[in-house]
Amino acid sequence: MSVAQASTPLSHLLPPLILGGAGFSHQIYRNPNSAQALEVLKRAFQLGLRAIDTSAYYHPSEILLGEALSHPDIVSQYSRDQYLLMTKVGRITATQFDYSPTWVRQSVLRSLQRLHTRYLDVVFCHDVEFVPEEEVMGAIGVLLEMVREGHIRYVGISGYRIDILARIARRVQIQYSRPLDIIQNWAQMTLQNDRLAQEGLDAFREAGVSCVCNSSPLAIGLLRANSVPVGDLGDWHPAPPGLRSAAKEAADYVAEQGESMAALALRYSIRRGQSLSTPEFRITTIMGITSISELEDNIAAARQVLLVSTEPRWLWADTGSSTEVSVRRAKEDDRLRAAVHNILGPWYGYCFPSPGDDWDVATKQPAAARL
Repeated sequence: MSVAQASTPLSHLLPPLILGGAGFSHQIYRNPNSAQALEVLKRAFQLGLRAIDTSAYYHPSEILLGEALSHPDIVSQYSRDQYLLMTKVGRITATQFDYSPTWVRQSVLRSLQRLHTRYLDVVFCHDVEFVPEEEVMGAIGVLLEMVREGHIRYVGISGYRIDILARIARRVQIQYSRPLDIIQNWAQMTLQNDRLAQEGLDAFREAGVSCVCNSSPLAIGLLRANSVPVGDLGDWHPAPPGLRSAAKEAADYVAEQGESMAALALRYSIRRGQSLSTPEFRITTIMGITSISELEDNIAAARQVLLVSTEPRWLWADTGSSTEVSVRRAKEDDRLRAAVHNILGPWYGYCFPSPGDDWDVATKQPAAARL
């Protein structure tokens, strides 16, 4: 795959599963390191998982992934056209954003260096609801310039607020006479919150978007047997105590049924996305991975959902689920899903505040900074 082939619709290239690079960050993992990244990436590539999503914000993910991708064990077996690289610009830290044209360009060039690549397949504007929309529109203009220059192949936006993502997508279609290629939304096509399917997909499709990434299918680790992940930066998860308690109760119930909450949640998100995808409008799932064991568990869960005959390149070709097995699994998952929703009760469909009352969008600072 060369930069010149960017006229190919992204929906024809994007596989149903993507490796999330946040697992190599201080937010998610204690002491992320190059050995961790290399071992996970080698195993992921062996299993056919060859699309990676990261961000400059997920420090030091880009650096660690770049070291892994340039390692002889990877370079000797996989050429650059055998995997997709996606990253983001604009968000620097938890409370620092820079969407200025100068920084957007500098950030992309830095990502190219960090990831040891001459082009990026996708670049997103990161967490767009935290900054004024005019700044987002300007940043998208810079990214489109970098597409014409050959540094980037496709351009997208990411964030939590579906209404803002849809509004920006409509504005891009009008202002730049072309649609965004892709939108990434997190934790809203999950067992806990299905608003992406209910409120977002039609709006995105109407704005000409051809691909949607559903990231955080476990709601940033909420939907699993253990508590939410705590990295070097402490417990930053946005779930309130009531939701955490309900999720724990649901996970305990699922475990009593002999199943893993994480596996159930992942299968739900993948199955939901695949059921709503078409050849021209693709929904893909980004899986946050921190270890080989987690990677293998997630792939095993995905194989119970995805059928061999429906898979494009960059995914296993001979060990997916049969139709009969997939149907049986779906029926059992549907029973467990209904039970989980009953346990979640009023917390089903709950949205995390983003950016929240403590954030001033106009100044791109915590509201307290205005005092």
